Amino acid sequence: MNAKRFSRSVGYALRGLAYGIRVEKHFRVHLIIAVLVIGCGVWLGIGIQQWTVISLCIALVLVSELVNTAVERVVDLATTEYHPLAEAAKNVAAGAVLLAALGAVVCGVLILGPPLWLVMKQVFR
Repeated sequence: MNAKRFSRSVGYALRGLAYGIRVEKHFRVHLIIAVLVIGCGVWLGIGIQQWTVISLCIALVLVSELVNTAVERVVDLATTEYHPLAEAAKNVAAGAVLLAALGAVVCGVLILGPPLWLVMKQVFR
């Protein structure tokens, strides 16, 4: 792949990210939560393994949200009428986002919970 084609591909990908940010409220909510989690991790001074898990969880949730958006748009393009397969496709994509978000919450609680608990115990002595 030459540099021009690669640059164009990156541009298309950035346009897709911009679309997700601009159009999808839930994507923006996930981004805000990600920033808060990153801030909390910095404040608590978590280690490299914890950052690895947090980073992967954030990426998984954001990627799931973008794939969900893509599935919704393709289904809407394919049909404007109700069809059980269209409903199933949208529901499964939304379920994937929910599962990724719940997994991220569990990881976040396991990673950030104990050091946050220690800080809270010191503050409320």
